[in-house]
Amino acid sequence: MNAHTHTRNGRILALDLGEKRIGVAVSDPTQTIASSYGVLKRKSRREDFARIAHIVAEQKAVLLVVGLPITLSGVEGQKATWVRDYTAELSQHLDIPCVFWDESLTTVQAEQSLRMRGIRGKKARERVDAVAAAFILQSYLDAQANRRQSSAQIDDK
Repeated sequence: MNAHTHTRNGRILALDLGEKRIGVAVSDPTQTIASSYGVLKRKSRREDFARIAHIVAEQKAVLLVVGLPITLSGVEGQKATWVRDYTAELSQHLDIPCVFWDESLTTVQAEQSLRMRGIRGKKARERVDAVAAAFILQSYLDAQANRRQSSAQIDDK
């Protein structure tokens, strides 16, 4: 589950795992732009995994990025341990690689984004996890693009 191993073209799926909901986002096929896909209400792991596998197949995803909650001091707490455990079990039901990506402050960014668009209250709560997943995915996509650009510049020298 290393972020540096991904090179295949195609859509990337991202998850923002929560206790009650799972935010889902998907990239375009060029892996440039992340978009909110939707929010899954958590049921059992078995049902969650089946629904995620269905989305992976439907989107023809080549990679799954899972938001990892890391504290501002850089420490992984109990929630991160739960996310790692959940993802380890989920990955046994998928035939694509899974990587973790820091999700710090993405929920705050998502809430601000929704407020700026005039979406508040219940509508915002229903969408915030999917928007947070899009922020996680966009951060991952931008980092990969920067990494490719940096290595291309090194290769040019």
